[in-house]
Amino acid sequence: MTNLLPEMAEIWQQTLNWQPTVQQQAQFQRLYELILEGNRQLNLTRITDPQEFWEKHLWDSLRGIAPLLLCSPAPLLPAPCPPALIDIGTGAGFPGIPVTITLPNCTITLLDSTRKKITFLDNILTELALTNAKTLVGRAEEIGQHPQHRQAYDIALIRAVGAASVCAEYTLPLLKQGGLAIIYRGNWTEDETTALQNAVNQLGGVIESIEQFTTPLSHSIRHCLYLRKVTNTPANFPRAVGIPTQKSL
Repeated sequence: MTNLLPEMAEIWQQTLNWQPTVQQQAQFQRLYELILEGNRQLNLTRITDPQEFWEKHLWDSLRGIAPLLLCSPAPLLPAPCPPALIDIGTGAGFPGIPVTITLPNCTITLLDSTRKKITFLDNILTELALTNAKTLVGRAEEIGQHPQHRQAYDIALIRAVGAASVCAEYTLPLLKQGGLAIIYRGNWTEDETTALQNAVNQLGGVIESIEQFTTPLSHSIRHCLYLRKVTNTPANFPRAVGIPTQKSL
């Protein structure tokens, strides 16, 4: 078979102090194959080379949750019960599906507004026998105002495409008090921290840490922003669909 993912056991261990079990490695491999198949119908990802897929989709997804891999129960969370996570705008399932594979004791909701992508992810969850994840079709602005989802999660993951303040507005309303938003970014500047600080204050959160790191193969610089929810988010957030991106906080 040509498309074999690299195992990278040593790099996993050195960088995240963790490595996949044989079963998890097999699930990563199958995930890769399903993404390649799905790419023919749906434009899921431009990243199809095995090494690049390993680094940018698997390693990068898990680097954001590295603090959760280090110990159990995770120190990031107040409660010992299995944390509930949501991946906002999951797209082809990143970071949510690698996280689902890696943290089998957590429950994960994969949220995306594109029904075709969610249908594709339902198939992946079945194929990989992942019973700890479920999918949800919707927009973050609407889900954040929904009583079933508002303040329902311990951790919210978002791979940032827009401004970080928009990501904060999408994530913080969904978190319980004490919960954590993890925003995945490429570049980051000091000016952006100031703007984010202002947004986070309005949303009931604080910036707990901003981590800069280098990817292990291509040595690109990446960032993860960790926002802690300290008080209830005011009822008017998130604002209506489209407003957070047009008028960011």
